[in-house]
Amino acid sequence: MPDYEMLKYDEMFFEAENLIDQQQVAQAVSLLETIIEEQPDYGKAHNHLAWIYEHNYKDFPRSEKHYKAALSFCPSYPSTYINYCYLLSRLGHLDELEKLLEKAAQVVGIKKSVIIHEYGILNEMRGNYLAAAQHYQDAILHSLKNTDIEKYQASLERCLLKLELTSGEKGQEPEA
Repeated sequence: MPDYEMLKYDEMFFEAENLIDQQQVAQAVSLLETIIEEQPDYGKAHNHLAWIYEHNYKDFPRSEKHYKAALSFCPSYPSTYINYCYLLSRLGHLDELEKLLEKAAQVVGIKKSVIIHEYGILNEMRGNYLAAAQHYQDAILHSLKNTDIEKYQASLERCLLKLELTSGEKGQEPEA
């Protein structure tokens, strides 16, 4: 489809984004579903629908379906990787999360500090607190945004507490 024909869907997509920002979720869903009905391979619309189904409706299977479609149709869109990582963490699908993080790390324009932080979460959820703490430190070093640094610092402190509780001393990996 020539680019000028895509303008219609881009305009609808941006309108849906505005509706989401204005908390008019039902109208945004309707608009995003219209985009997908008319242009099924519009990956960004799938990403936004997935996010809405995850956060507003707690419909995780439907959310996952749309994240997968978004990745299939628009593999260069960084937001989908980050959003889908959050869902996989939330659901405890750690092996899938690890595979997605490997792909996400290669995406041009993705926020590297977020991916590094997600690696920390993956390791923390697996009980690998030392590796998690190292990822959280690395995320801090790769971040240029103060609010992100504060979030990563909180993750590091939480993880160091867990490390201390499980090993008695900071810096030692817990025994299996």
